[in-house]
Amino acid sequence: MADNHIDPAAGAQVRADDRAHVFHSWSAQAHIDPVPIAGAQGSWFWDYDGNRYFDLGSQMVNVNAGHGHPAIVEAICEQARILPTISPAFGNDVRGELARLIAERAPGDLDKVFFTNAGAEANEHAVRMARVVTGRSTVLSMYRSYHGASGTTIGLTGDPRRWRAEPTGGDVVRFFGPYPYRSPWATDSVEAEAAAALAHLRMVVELQGPNSIAAIIIETVIGTNGVLVPPPGYLAGVRELCDEYGIIYIADEVMVGFGRLGEWFGVNAFGVTPDLITFAKGVNSGYVPLGGVVIGSRVAQHFDDVPYPGGLTYSGHPLACAAGVASIKAFEADGVIDRVRATGEDLIRPTLSKIAANHPSVGEIRGMGFFWAIELVRNPETREGLVPFNASGPDAAPMAELIAACKAKGVWPFTHFNRIHVAPPLTTSDDELTDALAVIDEVLDLADAHVVS
Repeated sequence: MADNHIDPAAGAQVRADDRAHVFHSWSAQAHIDPVPIAGAQGSWFWDYDGNRYFDLGSQMVNVNAGHGHPAIVEAICEQARILPTISPAFGNDVRGELARLIAERAPGDLDKVFFTNAGAEANEHAVRMARVVTGRSTVLSMYRSYHGASGTTIGLTGDPRRWRAEPTGGDVVRFFGPYPYRSPWATDSVEAEAAAALAHLRMVVELQGPNSIAAIIIETVIGTNGVLVPPPGYLAGVRELCDEYGIIYIADEVMVGFGRLGEWFGVNAFGVTPDLITFAKGVNSGYVPLGGVVIGSRVAQHFDDVPYPGGLTYSGHPLACAAGVASIKAFEADGVIDRVRATGEDLIRPTLSKIAANHPSVGEIRGMGFFWAIELVRNPETREGLVPFNASGPDAAPMAELIAACKAKGVWPFTHFNRIHVAPPLTTSDDELTDALAVIDEVLDLADAHVVS
């Protein structure tokens, strides 16, 4: 890090402006004090006092290419010189090229792309498409899920962030997805968990009335709410159920698309083809806001002669699309996708397994690619969480202690409830990964102190 990034006075001004004028999401404004960030590069970012942090969560699990990737930055600059913006009603070279590159990497007949500005908008439009195409209104989503904070998507969301937004007014029915470690059905194998979860979903569909259900929306791997990898056969079973009843299957890949799981799209790892895939985040690492819906033939053909009732001023913004094209090409040139898949199995999984063996507070490690969760418990026998579900204040103190210890050692963690998530940039080196996981190993001694024998 260059010395010119150390400027406490500038940091103080950033903090003063932020506290006086910026209204932050998901926060009680008087109880936060965001760290002013001076710069970032690769898998690291730093503040104005010179403190460097390894980005264990890729910010919001979106900086897949790492910070300041030169090819993406240059593509944005070059596009700004050529054509910084144009209405989505016109054809545009980088918009069309990115749509083609995405379609070529999507499974089956998903050949068209509707661009949005973020993941929430992508899910909003996917649900709208499903409702228009089917003529039905109900959407099924999981209790353990997050699909966005806009009107429709906060209603789809299952986690507690929805609670204070109610009533959402959405026609949504929730169901339980598979979670072998905390099985709602007390199963004893991943195969049994898949079968039980599918039987449960079928029952929900049949009791709700299949002819009223427009779509089932599922994060291919549940993200913030647990990094829950679906057991073998589960997503294929969802696909079969949707086909049986004419329901649109929406795969929410806002968090796991574009390499996070070691696949261009997560569903590719599970051998299924949804009707719609939503994406954002990793498509261009958030350098310029971008999201979208990849559309299969059933939905696309419906709108051949019927206007689609929706649009956005910045749909397919040239700067964002140029960044997306550059990101895909850079990942291809550097073999990032294959490396993520291999590193997840050859380095991250065995390292986390050793950490789990060393710490009684680790109930389970799970994940794939560069997307993992360390689930922490207070009692390994009963699997009581290190902190209660949706804990805050004093109840959340053990996790707050862990978070502070990580930051003090130069690792900025991504945590949720009783879990530490491991989701670094996909460009992170093996040495950086090893060092960051060693810090996690060290700080888990603090969690072990809370374990009851």
